[in-house]
Amino acid sequence: MPRRVLVLSASVGAGHLRAAQAVEFALRQLDPDAAVKNIDVLEFTNAAFRRVYAKAYLDLVNLAPHVLGYFYDLLDKPASPRRTSDRLKLMVEKLNLGKFLKFLTAEPWDVIVNTHFLPAEIIASLRQKGTLTTPQLTVTTDFETHRLWVNQPCELYFTATEEGALYLQEWGVPAKDTRVTGIPVHPAFSIEKSRAECLEKQKLRGDRPIVLQLAGGFGVGPIEQLYRALLGIEVPLEIVVVSGRNEQLKQTLEKITVPDRHLGHVLGFTTEIDELMAVADLVVSKPGGLTTSELFSRGAAFAIVNPIPGQESRNSDYLLENGAAVKINHVGTMSHKLTELLKDPSRLARLKENSRRLGHPRAAFDVAQTALDFAT
Repeated sequence: MPRRVLVLSASVGAGHLRAAQAVEFALRQLDPDAAVKNIDVLEFTNAAFRRVYAKAYLDLVNLAPHVLGYFYDLLDKPASPRRTSDRLKLMVEKLNLGKFLKFLTAEPWDVIVNTHFLPAEIIASLRQKGTLTTPQLTVTTDFETHRLWVNQPCELYFTATEEGALYLQEWGVPAKDTRVTGIPVHPAFSIEKSRAECLEKQKLRGDRPIVLQLAGGFGVGPIEQLYRALLGIEVPLEIVVVSGRNEQLKQTLEKITVPDRHLGHVLGFTTEIDELMAVADLVVSKPGGLTTSELFSRGAAFAIVNPIPGQESRNSDYLLENGAAVKINHVGTMSHKLTELLKDPSRLARLKENSRRLGHPRAAFDVAQTALDFAT
């Protein structure tokens, strides 16, 4: 009988979904006969709940990130016994996820893998009541962990770092139930690719440093200002900016005059970020857990811009502590700061070396194999 693995996430930002997809693809490669289903739990709920749970998060990221940071820190404080607000939150989630609860109990699963804490919390509650007995595994998606990730019972927590594992243990998770694997990235990042072939396929010249500017899947943020700042760098560059699904942004960027010393390429949404990162010397982006892990797998240096207060500011700390990044605090100083970096090849090389040292390109396979072992 084929092993049955359910992968669960929530579309709160793109990173959790990308981690779930990475695990799904790795499962299918390791066991083509396994019955694997990858579900966004918010698809089971009503539009109002989706807006509050997911859209409100994106609104805060774009309009009031400091508020998001405040709540991130607030929810990471100790509470024993479990605070009333936590119980109320769980009750509201259950009321709005009735279809998901029916789905969970309608089919037998050998193991459940979560890449967001929302399904993990629901499953833990059902197991505490004896309604569900399926073992669950939780994959954390930033370089530090948070109280919300702790939802017992859970057979195993996968973390990006030893520090992340130790923090879960501080909340009472047994050390034997934590495992440092890195954050799962698409299996494509585990495959070494020829620089020459990637350059040819992506229509890049590659005769000068390549800077890759990312705008996320939805192309939000001060992308135009950052692009103009890159064009102000003195060192001749080949600049690739990915505008995501934001077609209006793409059209705006394409109209900007590129100085003669630079080569400029404006791309829309692409599924070939692994190839672009394989040839990039420097990536300019927000430090989301998935983007950062992908970058580590390819060994590019990182220029951090606009980290979201909370998880991304902590990711920034990790990058800077490990010598894999520089941080741009103000767009106005970006041209100068990156010009100085690019004029110092040995410093850039050290950043790239440290980046590759931090990589876990096969993390998705480590998670998938463990899930299959549980399902045996």
